[in-house]
Amino acid sequence: MREWVDRMNGRLVLGFATLALLSACATPFEARVQRFQQMPPPQGQTFVVKPADPAREGSLEFQSYANLVANEMRAAGFVPAASAADSYLTVKLDFGVGPREDRINTRPGTVQHWGWYGRGWYGRGQPGWWGSFYDPFWGPGWGAGASWSAPEVYSYSLFPTFVEVDIHRTADNVQVFEGRADSNTRVNDLTTTVPKLVTALFTDFPGASAQSKVVRVPAQR
Repeated sequence: MREWVDRMNGRLVLGFATLALLSACATPFEARVQRFQQMPPPQGQTFVVKPADPAREGSLEFQSYANLVANEMRAAGFVPAASAADSYLTVKLDFGVGPREDRINTRPGTVQHWGWYGRGWYGRGQPGWWGSFYDPFWGPGWGAGASWSAPEVYSYSLFPTFVEVDIHRTADNVQVFEGRADSNTRVNDLTTTVPKLVTALFTDFPGASAQSKVVRVPAQR
């Protein structure tokens, strides 16, 4: 009997260790990316990043995100222009948050296992809790059994956030790239979400044309 108790305690410790490991694994950021492109092969062509909305010209917020886009363009093989007039490509950047979307969901109930511990096997023990956790696989432990709680209904909000990049040849204003990255986030925070959307949009840039796919951005540690 003592061996059986030790085995059950070992399973419990393993279960808690697994839960701790799962909680430590950060969930990657996901974005839906759409791209249409006729980009020229990168050969050091110059570019400039400008706001799609002229009202953002001179905005420090816009400049912060424009720097992210410029870094991605440099990584792809293009070169920042000394001035807008000298640019071969004009990159127009837009970003924003749509109306909040309220959702309702449920959490599963929990199960509590309980039995005997200490010297209970020898007649001097007392009932004690082994733990309280969500356990869809294990049955009740040795002893009096287990108790369950009902599923919990809860609400939360999502904020649809986007980044859009349009690239034109400066000389004739012909569009050569149109891309957009969208994601629903729990927090209305552009400073956190926009950099991830930029990364998603420029993953495998310029990518196949007329394609929509989900891009996963690894979470920052």
